[in-house]
This record gives sequence, C-alpha cells and structure tokens, in this order.
Amino acid sequence: MRSIRVGAALAVGGTLLLATACGSSSPKASGTPAPGAPGAGGKGGAAAPASPTASSAVLDVEPKDGTQGAAPTALKVGVAHGKLTQVTVTDKSGAAVQGSISADGTSWVPAAALSVADSYQVKASATDDKGVATTASSSFTTLTPSKTSRSQDNVVTGSTYGVGMIVSVDFGMPIKNQKAAEAGITFETSDGQQVKGHWMGNQRLDLRPQNFWKPGTTVKIHFRLKNVEVSPGVYGNSDRDESFTIGRSQISTVDAAKHTMTVQTDGQADQTIPISSGSDAHPTYNGTMVIEAKEGTAHMTSASVPGLKPGEYDLLVPHSARLTDSGTYVHGNNWSPHDTFGSANVSHGCIGLEDAPGNQGGPNTPAAKFYNSSLVGDVVKVVNSKGATVAPDNGLSGWNMDWSAW
Repeated sequence: MRSIRVGAALAVGGTLLLATACGSSSPKASGTPAPGAPGAGGKGGAAAPASPTASSAVLDVEPKDGTQGAAPTALKVGVAHGKLTQVTVTDKSGAAVQGSISADGTSWVPAAALSVADSYQVKASATDDKGVATTASSSFTTLTPSKTSRSQDNVVTGSTYGVGMIVSVDFGMPIKNQKAAEAGITFETSDGQQVKGHWMGNQRLDLRPQNFWKPGTTVKIHFRLKNVEVSPGVYGNSDRDESFTIGRSQISTVDAAKHTMTVQTDGQADQTIPISSGSDAHPTYNGTMVIEAKEGTAHMTSASVPGLKPGEYDLLVPHSARLTDSGTYVHGNNWSPHDTFGSANVSHGCIGLEDAPGNQGGPNTPAAKFYNSSLVGDVVKVVNSKGATVAPDNGLSGWNMDWSAW
C-alpha cells in the first residue's frame, strides 16, 4: 500500500510539472501536444496570447533626466503622435507645481517659472490614437544665481498715501528683460483699478493707475522676481508682498502768476494760501508733481543751483516736503518779509509758505499747517509759471505723461 501511494504522488507531481511548464492540462507525460491542444496545429485550439503592443506616442520632457542647473523657464512636456493624459511635477519638498495641458493635448507648461536652487521630479503619461499608453519621467535641478539685482521701492507697508502716489522701483542696474521684470510685479486693488508700469530709463520702473487713486482704496503689491532673469545671467532678488492705503484726496494748485496755492481737500472748503514761487531767473516747474518725501527741516544749499552768483545760500529750511529729485520743495520760508507772500516770486524754484523764525519754524504758521496736513503722495500742480514742464522722471511726476504713452 505504501509503494502505491508514492507512485500516485509522483504521477500527480508530474502532471503539475507539465501544467506549469507547458500551460496544458494534458495527462500525457511525453510533452507531445494532444490533438486540438494549443501548439498542436489543430483547428479547435485557442490562439496564444499576443505580445503587448508598444505605444506610438512619443513623450519628450525638458529638462532631461539628470540635468543640473536648468533655467527656471526650461520645464516643458510634449508628445508626438498622441495626447497627454497626466503630468505631475513636484519640488524637493513634495509640493506640486501647477500647470496645464494645452487644448490639443500635445503639450504641458507650468503656470509660472520654477524656483531657482531647487530640484524637481516630472512624471508624464500619454496615449496614442489606439489608446495605448506610455510614460516618461525626469529628475533635475534648477540653477543657483551667481548674480542678482535689487528691487528697492518707495512703499512702506501699512502706510497711507495721497491720491497721486506712484510706486517707483529701482533695480540698481540696467535691466535688459524689462517685460519679464515688469510681469513679476503685480497689483491687487480693492476697487479694481488697473495699474500699469513705465520704464524711466533702464533701471527704474514707475507704476500707477490711469487716473488718480480713489480715496480709501487698498492696494497690494506682489513682487515675484526671485526666479525672473531680469538680465542675462542676473535674477531678481526678492519675492515679497507689500500693501498700502489711499487716504483722503488733497490736491493743491499753485498759480505762480497770482502767488497763491489753492488746496482742495475732499469734504472741506477750498483753502487759498499766499505763496512765493520761483523767480524769473529760477522759475518753478509747471505741471503735476507729487510729494515724494516729508523731510522736516532740510539742509538746502546753492550748490545744487549751477551758476548762482551772487545769491549763494546755505540754510536749514523748516517744513520741507520734496516734490522733485532735482530739489523742488514746498517749504517754510522764515527769512522773507511778510508782504512777500502773495505778491512776489523770490525763490530759486521752490514754493515758499510763510513760517516763523528758527530751524523748526512755527507750529501754527501757514507752512506748518500745510506740512502737517500733507501726505506723501499728495498732488501739487503748478500753473502759469515761466518755467518748463517738469519731466515725468523727475520725482513722481509721471502724471505729466499721457496714459497712451505710459
């Protein structure tokens, strides 16, 4: 009985061995296919499984796998003879990179430039016109900038400015890719006002709405320059957010011929202040200027006025609000007689308001009251002066440029 059981076991084992090796349940141990079995050429047998068909879709991922020092704008995924079905890109922290597949399904691009000094993994899949899928992947790193530019601006976050405020960004070096740099600075405004930039030369970008800001508007600025190549081999140095608020409207109009300044403040009666503007030899600029800084007591010398002889001066001037980079101010004048104001133009181009003696001026003088009520960003317009119109890049004077040229 024991030998019979062993033989039966061997017979069963042989059958299992043949089934594993040949894919048939034939009881024949010789390995010869039974009539009609697969491989026997009989008409009743099932066909052997076909080999998998390769997809005709060809994926291309840039940068290639293993690339180091890729540009932040180098990422793109494309497919020939097929359509993309999915693209996943993650950075070294595992965060997903946003992007979109084109309408025709043949390409994918990220929504924004990649970060510098980072690493990325790409996984892409596509199918051909028969639905056969293929995949591709790439791992690469982006470059670390060897040189960066600054992006210094005139906004202090949380501040309140006048309706004429212009945001001015100084890059500190010539910018070649101006469109890319400008696109890296975007605005959000509470009332939907659109903001546009204008390059004042190749290092400075000024940005403003078409018309003066509306009082109460809140403004957010988004700087996204860190991954922007602003010039060949040079990248921006900052990703940051800033914000400010527009205060009440105060627009002052200086009539140089009448020696007056009329101040219009919303919700209040107009105020007319006697002033003294630039003399015939040194007339005040015409045009729209903006208070770009409140400097308190400023040190002013005739060194900034070429050829001024005689008439040299070196003064500490109270209640000084700067209007231009070249040195035009609305300021206190505590050295001219009282009857000068409202009757004569005696300055070297500035707008003088009566003030009291002393480096700080007086607390209740016309100059003090105007200075204390003013905000950076307030508008000062000059008319009927014998001077030229102020240049748009002299201070925050871009309002003198038509919007179509801006």
